[in-house]
Parts: sequence; structure tokens; C-alpha cells
Amino acid sequence: MKALHWNMSALLKGQTDPASRLSFFGGRLRLRTLVFLRWLAVVGQAVSLVLVSTVLEFDLPFIPCLVIIALSVALNVGLTVHFPANTRLKDPAAGALLGYDILQLAFLLYLTGGLTNPFAFLFLVPVTVSASALPLRYTLALGGLTINAASLLVFFHLPLPWTAGVEFRLDTVYLAGIWASLVISLLFITFYAWRIADESRRMSDALAATELVLAREQQFSALDGLAAAAAHELGTPLGTIAITTSELRRELASNEAVREDLDLLREQINRCRTILGTLTNHKREPDALLDRVRLSEILEEIAEPYRALESKEISISCRASGDGCGAEPERWRSAGMSYGLGNMLANALDYARSKVSLTGRWTAYEVTITILDDGPGFAENLLQKLGEPFISTRPELSSPPPGAGSSGMGLGFFIAKTLLERSGARVRVFNAKAPAHGAVIELIWPRPVFENTPPPQD
Repeated sequence: MKALHWNMSALLKGQTDPASRLSFFGGRLRLRTLVFLRWLAVVGQAVSLVLVSTVLEFDLPFIPCLVIIALSVALNVGLTVHFPANTRLKDPAAGALLGYDILQLAFLLYLTGGLTNPFAFLFLVPVTVSASALPLRYTLALGGLTINAASLLVFFHLPLPWTAGVEFRLDTVYLAGIWASLVISLLFITFYAWRIADESRRMSDALAATELVLAREQQFSALDGLAAAAAHELGTPLGTIAITTSELRRELASNEAVREDLDLLREQINRCRTILGTLTNHKREPDALLDRVRLSEILEEIAEPYRALESKEISISCRASGDGCGAEPERWRSAGMSYGLGNMLANALDYARSKVSLTGRWTAYEVTITILDDGPGFAENLLQKLGEPFISTRPELSSPPPGAGSSGMGLGFFIAKTLLERSGARVRVFNAKAPAHGAVIELIWPRPVFENTPPPQD
């Protein structure tokens, strides 16, 4: 478990093996993406410049605007020539390129009317890109740069290109309204984009950690196949040893001491063959007598490892809820279900004062497992968030008792809940009603789902 915890920590913190670091050394944004977006901006700016000067015949500083657009063209060409298109930019480099885009647009707006130019709202684009792909500090820095540039453009700018002999002016109050709407839109859109992207990243990282747990379980299952392969490979040398032993026994039949040793050797060879035969045939069809377990047996198997390690009491009860419920439900053994139940039981033991109750109930329609501890219970502000990735119960519990574990990554409950929901369970988390106290985790399966789930495939 320590190795598994380290692997998940390394995965989430980016501390993977060197090959993985080489694959992701640049960060989230690809150079190709920013270059493509800048080409779109260049084309749009150039077309607008030509239309305003030729079709509308407005007077504007054509050459200075063209020079500023040409700088973006030169930057794109230089980046394309010197770096592969699939290069992933480090966060500072990506932030610097987006900062350039903000300044380039600010200079164009300075030459063409400042915030009176309707294209001023393109200020939102670089900050939104940053919010969706870069850490929050870069987004805040780019947002501050944008607000400062917009504020300066309120007071410092050349006149908006307009009909010859007519100067276009906006009332100061209206111009202030444009500035306010730009700033408010910037704050709202960027925060919204950052929040959605952050949730997506957190969920992606959590699912990657869950897949790591499942991969570890799969590795254990694969040991059966490795054992069978080893048995097959060892069969040939064992056969050779057996033949050689028989020939030596015939040649040295008169030597009583040697014959006894060779008889012992042959006996051990036969024993090895029996063991290898067992390993070879270990990969068998699921046996209902061995692989199907009753609800009470599931609870006992989950609790058994913790009874030897914990000083707290684990009480188990299992019974039908009323009449007409039928026999005790059974299901195929499931590593995912065992891991999920074990994780939740371990959390309950961490915060129980003296006792955890593990209860199994069934009706004709449902199977329920309830885990109840006598600890302080969940904090109210935590109950609505439990089950989300990176939400840890440990720092949130009110007055955790001495000996409770340290704060983890907040993935244990998420992984356990995901595995149990895969098995068909509905997970409910709440606090016991007064005068009782403690945290309650209730797992409910439709009985047909609980009993008929097929065994996991190797």
C-alpha cells in the first residue's frame, strides 16, 4: 500500500519516471495551438485593416498598424522555424506569448481609437486561453496586464478611424461603461473558464489515480498466468532430472546408501511435478463453491485484516430485514469491491473513538451494507462534497481523535466510491441522528445486481 500511495502521489505531482517527464516537460499548451490562434488574429487584423482603409475609406495610420501586424507574422514564422510544432510550452513561456498578444492588441487599439474601437473585447481571448490551460497565477498576471492596458487606453489613444472631417467621440460616462463591461466580462469569463478547466484537470488526475489502483489489481491477477507459464517451462528440466535419476538408480542398484538418496530425490521430483500441475491448472473456470461468498463472509473478510492491527472494536451483524427476504445473498468475489469497502472501513476506524459497526441487511429487492463509527462525524460543509476528487475527510472532521491519520491526497474516498459504484452500489454518506453520533456510510445494491454480477475477467 505504501508503494501504491507513492505511485499515486508521484502521478499527481508529476514526479514520474524520466521518460514520462520528457513527454510532459513543457506543460499543457502546445506551441502549435498558440501559433494557430495568432495566425487567426493576424488574418483578422489584416482583413479589418484593408476593409477599413479601402472599402470604408476611413483615414487611419495604415503603415504603423501594418508594422505591428507584421511583428506577429515574424514571431510566428520564427517560432515555427525554430521549434517543432508539437512542442509543449512551459508555463512561463506560454504566459509570455499570451502577454505579447495582449500588448500587440493594445498597440493596435491605441492607433485605432482605444476602447471606442469595437474590437477592444478581443482583450478577453488571451486571458481566457490562459484560464483554461495555465496555473491561476499566470491568469491573474495576464488579467492584471489586460486591465491596466484597457485603463490606459481610456485616456491615451488616437482618434477612432471615421469619415473624413468628422471626429467620433463618446461621452466619458459611456466610455467608463465600456471599460467596466470589459473588466467585468474579463473577470467573469476567465474565472468561469478557469473553474471548469480546473475541475476537468482534477477529475482527470483522480481518474488516472483510480486507473493506477485498478492496474495494480490487474497485476496481481496476472500472477496466475505467470505461475502457469513458469510451471510449463520448469516441466522439461524436471523431466530430464527424473530420467537421469532413474538411470543412476539402475546403475547403482548395489549401493544401498546411494539408492536411498536417489529414491528420496525421485520422491521430491514427483512432489515438484504435483505442485507445478496445481499451478498449471490454477487458471480455471469460476467455481460457485469457492468463488461465490455470502454477505456475512464478505463482511468478515473485510474486517479480518483490521482486527489484528486496530485496538478498536469492529462489530459485525448480518440479517434479513423482515419476512419474505429469501436466503442470504451471495456474489462473486470482487477485488474492486473489497478494496472500496476496506478503504471506507479504514477511514471509519481512523476516527472512531472505540467502535465501528459493520452491518449487512437484505430484503427481497435490495442488499445494504452500513458502516457506522462512534467518532465526531463529518463536518456539515464536507457532506455535500464527499465523493469528489481531492476532497479529504481528514482536515475537515471536527475534533479528530488522537491517533487519526494525517491528511492525505483526498483520493481514497473517491477511488473507493468509484469502485463500489462500478459494482452497482448507490453510496450515501451522512451523520447519525442525535442522540447518536458518528459518520454513517450506506451502500445499497439492487439485489439482482449484487447476486448476479459476473466474476472479474483476468
